[in-house]
Amino acid sequence: MQVIKYPEKDTFAGISARPELERGALEMTVVTIIETVKNNGDAALRNYSEQFDQVNIDKFKVTSEEIESAIDSVSADLKKAIKIAQNNIEKFHSSQIQQEQVIETSPGVRCWRKSTPIDKVGLYVPGGSAPLFSTLLMLGVPAQLAGCEEIVVCTPPSFDGSIDPTILFIAHELGIKQVFKVGGAQAIAAMAFGTESIPNVYKIFGPGNQYVTVAKQLIQMEGVAIDMPAGPSEVAIIADKNAIPEFVASDLLAQAEHGPDSQVILVTDAEELIDPVQDQLLIQLESLPRRKFAEQSLKNSRLVLVEDLDIAMDLINTYAPEHLILMTVNAHDLGSRVKNAGSVFLGPFTPESAGDYASGTNHTLPTNRYAKMYSGVSLDSFLTKVTFQEISSEGLKQLGPVIQMMADAENLNAHSQSVQIRLNRIKKINDNNR
Repeated sequence: MQVIKYPEKDTFAGISARPELERGALEMTVVTIIETVKNNGDAALRNYSEQFDQVNIDKFKVTSEEIESAIDSVSADLKKAIKIAQNNIEKFHSSQIQQEQVIETSPGVRCWRKSTPIDKVGLYVPGGSAPLFSTLLMLGVPAQLAGCEEIVVCTPPSFDGSIDPTILFIAHELGIKQVFKVGGAQAIAAMAFGTESIPNVYKIFGPGNQYVTVAKQLIQMEGVAIDMPAGPSEVAIIADKNAIPEFVASDLLAQAEHGPDSQVILVTDAEELIDPVQDQLLIQLESLPRRKFAEQSLKNSRLVLVEDLDIAMDLINTYAPEHLILMTVNAHDLGSRVKNAGSVFLGPFTPESAGDYASGTNHTLPTNRYAKMYSGVSLDSFLTKVTFQEISSEGLKQLGPVIQMMADAENLNAHSQSVQIRLNRIKKINDNNR
């Protein structure tokens, strides 16, 4: 990891830079993929599967026989672990169900909201070198709780054209029947526009590499919503002199192993922590099957020494990490000052991997500084909020002049007239009743 000591505040933005592919070439590639899928449907998907995944796909939709076979191949212990995680995720997201209140904003003026599920949603589950079956739990559980009628899942196939059996087991547990063998930017395009095999959806969820992230951003201009830009994974840690080096290193590596474009950053006010953490990184790397990915990620990563934790928090709020671990004696106090982060982990015994899998919070979070303006996935992500209002005749008599004054000031006379016509009718009725 690159070591930076006592940086000036005007360098925080540079320290916060993420590793990126050249944006122009990246966008051109993704635009071509999107347009090709939009115009050629399944034929384009087959070509891209062969080109990017080195696999020939005849039928994209996973069959019921494949799902049944997958269920049998998942170990009983893993099934049990998944059920515990699913239960925790359901508990946390169920707590987000709101009973909307009717609010009388003025006498005779009643306003309220109704939550309605998004009818058609698409869930992208990353695959490739590490099929992230946990992502299907994180997205599928709130989608089901919200009541989404149609749930479409896309995930990359392996070299033999199969889907990770654990993904299919979870789909079965959640009652999701539409699972398709397609990944990358082409999967995002397929769910956005629909193909002969894959239905189009109204909103697309899920993390992915930079190609997937750019594809999600581009399809927004085509009228399809997304959860957020959720690209390569990242973690930031603030640690003081009391932090345990083994713990710090293990959390850094937990994110670094995702892939070479992931990034980790450690910020500390304790210079004596730097060498032990670096030593632990080398020791723990030795036993990791994904060591090469982690080593590449660490080349893009930083260890920053600051004068105090106040400066550390300023730097982190500039960095706006997807995951933030506070490994300090005053973790709760420091946590109260977090403004920009996807999810925060407090104390030495709260590893980031808990949020990735089983604590109950959602692991689909904003990356690349988007935590400054986006939240992670929640139950609300799968809902729209429709507002209602009802005004009585007495309420309009009081509020009407306010509406008219404002409408006239904006030179929108028909707005004012729509109120005046009603007020005239109310006056006529009242006069007739005298």
